[in-house]
Amino acid sequence: MQRRLRAATALAVAISLLSGCSRTPEAERLQGAAGSTDSNTLLLGNGPGPDSLDPQKARVSEAHEVLRDLYECLTSLDKQAAPAPGVATSWDTSADGRTYTFHLRPQARWSNGDRVVAADFLVALRRLVDPATASQYAQVIDVVANARAIIAGKEPVEALGVAAPDDATVVITLAGPAPYLPGLLSHPSTCPVHRPTLARYGADFARPGIMVSNGAFVLKEWVPGSYVLATRNHNYWNDRATHLDAVKYLQIADENAELTRYRADQLQVTAVVPRGQFDWIKAHLAQELHIAPQLNTYYYGFNLERAPFRDNPRLRRALSLVIDREKLAARVLRVGELPAYGWVPPGTHDYTPQSFDYRDLPLPQKLAEARQLYAAAGYSPQHPLAIELRYNDGEIHTKLALAVASMWKEALGVETRLVAVEFKSLLQDIDRGDVQIFRSSWVGDYNDAYTFAQYLKSDFGINLPRYKNPSYDKLLGQAAAEVNVATRRALLEQAERLMLADHPLMPLYFYVNKHLVKPNVTGWYDNVMNVVYSKDLGLAPPPPDSRSR
Repeated sequence: MQRRLRAATALAVAISLLSGCSRTPEAERLQGAAGSTDSNTLLLGNGPGPDSLDPQKARVSEAHEVLRDLYECLTSLDKQAAPAPGVATSWDTSADGRTYTFHLRPQARWSNGDRVVAADFLVALRRLVDPATASQYAQVIDVVANARAIIAGKEPVEALGVAAPDDATVVITLAGPAPYLPGLLSHPSTCPVHRPTLARYGADFARPGIMVSNGAFVLKEWVPGSYVLATRNHNYWNDRATHLDAVKYLQIADENAELTRYRADQLQVTAVVPRGQFDWIKAHLAQELHIAPQLNTYYYGFNLERAPFRDNPRLRRALSLVIDREKLAARVLRVGELPAYGWVPPGTHDYTPQSFDYRDLPLPQKLAEARQLYAAAGYSPQHPLAIELRYNDGEIHTKLALAVASMWKEALGVETRLVAVEFKSLLQDIDRGDVQIFRSSWVGDYNDAYTFAQYLKSDFGINLPRYKNPSYDKLLGQAAAEVNVATRRALLEQAERLMLADHPLMPLYFYVNKHLVKPNVTGWYDNVMNVVYSKDLGLAPPPPDSRSR
């Protein structure tokens, strides 16, 4: 449902939610509904929640967080986000870097006790690229031989460069070298499927009570807009190392509401930390606050298929030039985020992030150029640009939208209509092309610059701005086929510079991971991928005073 901004009302509600921290009977009732912290159930904040729990169809990070607990892929990530064994205990690489052979652990089991075999991965990967699946993550594995032709409908799914010569071996043949493949294969979209369940139930195979999964937990309940409940999978091959009986992923889109529930002991790990309460949190919950770099870029995207931004890079550049990203980071974000003048985040493995050519110009010089471009595009104080900025509900999205719209208005006279919608509605609006400028972000699926470069490839399913530049695609193709590490890196850096010159989007900041973690949660760790597996966590008795905050 679409609604106009009511910033003052939202702020008042947030303040009222945070006023007082005693445990009322209502709070006790809510905690009982969420699951008691005295049980061995971990209560995790999960933002607006999953869009799907079908591994090949899920597209948002909230879904992937759940899927990493329900499924295990060929590989996983260790606590530093480096590739580690998953269902595969080890893998071999050919001399030319184009063939990977994965060796599966014989004790791997599905939640119903069936053995996990190579054919389960073969079917899943074919399903991922099958046009009938319509997976927006299909292009993630476009480096696999014939994947691009299959996605385009030019080859059958059986042509995919994945083979299962026996139950314990998966062989993947690539179109070109991809040193990031082991890390990529930890992504939930590449996880196996239980073939008999898929054959029997089709698209319903991912429902509670039907899903058969191979991770440390199995799906028990999913109440959209409320929670997902996963219980311990005792058939998981390493179940003896699992400490939790269950994980409940609470769907709380509002950051302040999430903090309120955290303080009331209704959840033990938050998805985010509200900036408006950050000073209070540092003063009162410093020992529970976790902040770490993240491979994630927050941006405003242009709809490049509609006026006024189609074929108008000068206007796009003008709007980007007048955004004071340093001010946004210092006065709006305030929790360590970095101003973003490029697309690929700092900390990306073996890569030098590129920047807009105006990054280091003084602000007055940026404003002067922006006004010239704005006028050249046909706009003036008498004939201002009128646009709509659409974004999903959330305190920080509202604050950023207000700040950016104010900068556009002050510098250029742009009239901006701000529209906040539910997250799923925003995705639908973008997919339909019913937007002019929209808010989004991109989280790296693996620690390599290609995961960011690929996002803007013309045929990539989640290329939300619908950016199309043959020269950019060519550079990515050359990089994907390049064996020399330095040459590959140079090609990707050149591609980023080319894309930034086109301004298909406006990066605003690079994320940091921000969580509050209760002292009784054991085993917590931070990494640039923001991937923490619940199987690594446990619950100890809470400190005596923790229930009085």
